[in-house]
Amino acid sequence: MAHSISKHKHSRGANRAMTRLDPIRFRLRILLAAFIVVMVLGTIGFMAVEGISLADAFYFSIVTIATVGYGDIHPATQGGKILAVLLIVVGVGTFLGVVANATEMMLNRREKRAKLEKLNMVIGVFFSEVGTKLLIVFSDHDPNLNTIRRDLIATGDWTDQDFFRVQKELKNYDYSVEIVGFNLEELRPLLLEKRGFLVGLLENPVLLEQESFTGLLHAVFHLTEELEFREDMGQLPDSDRAHLAGDIKRVYVLLVNQWIDHMEHLKDNYPYLFSLAMRMNPFNQEASPIVK
Repeated sequence: MAHSISKHKHSRGANRAMTRLDPIRFRLRILLAAFIVVMVLGTIGFMAVEGISLADAFYFSIVTIATVGYGDIHPATQGGKILAVLLIVVGVGTFLGVVANATEMMLNRREKRAKLEKLNMVIGVFFSEVGTKLLIVFSDHDPNLNTIRRDLIATGDWTDQDFFRVQKELKNYDYSVEIVGFNLEELRPLLLEKRGFLVGLLENPVLLEQESFTGLLHAVFHLTEELEFREDMGQLPDSDRAHLAGDIKRVYVLLVNQWIDHMEHLKDNYPYLFSLAMRMNPFNQEASPIVK
């Protein structure tokens, strides 16, 4: 029994970001290296000039750089005083740089997590409003779907390895949408009805953090425009229907992969949302919101 558009109303993953060298982390590494060098040279210097033990020299260097003042131990020689001055000038700046950059990095991580959470919320709304409906329509016209359908029926027992396995299999999957018998007149109003909603998503600044989802939205917009400009869907030549099949396939491929990432995010972070998503699985022909 095939799904219809009206049947269902319905990252971690969200989200695979490109790995780049964080400039803050880079600066922190440089400052940490400089701080360690200053500490080592200061410790060795105090041992040589003041004639003290390694532990006392290390302690001496720490209290000098931290500017906490001297108590039981203080420079007793002229060379020790000069070394302490140099250590204060060089070490304090390095120490403060390490603290400032470490704090900035932690704040940025917190901000990034908050943005990622907002992004995953946006993706969830997208699938609730239009994404799942499109998956139902497209998958119903995928002649090869039965070869992977069972692998797409996510369950509560799935682990990270299961999601990874499915994502790997999808890379080799021959996505296809059979345009013969495809009711384009049914698809067009769905997309036109949701155009305002999709425009609102593109205006959300958090989408800048997720290139793959932005690419999906652009693909959906393009398909919407292609369908809008055709007045009579029943009189299209085979060449034009083949062109539309290519546009549909582009959206279908991006949708499936984004859906898997979104399901993994729900599984890891929102078990109750994942439970509903499992029951409303667009690839399950017996999907139902009723808990059985």
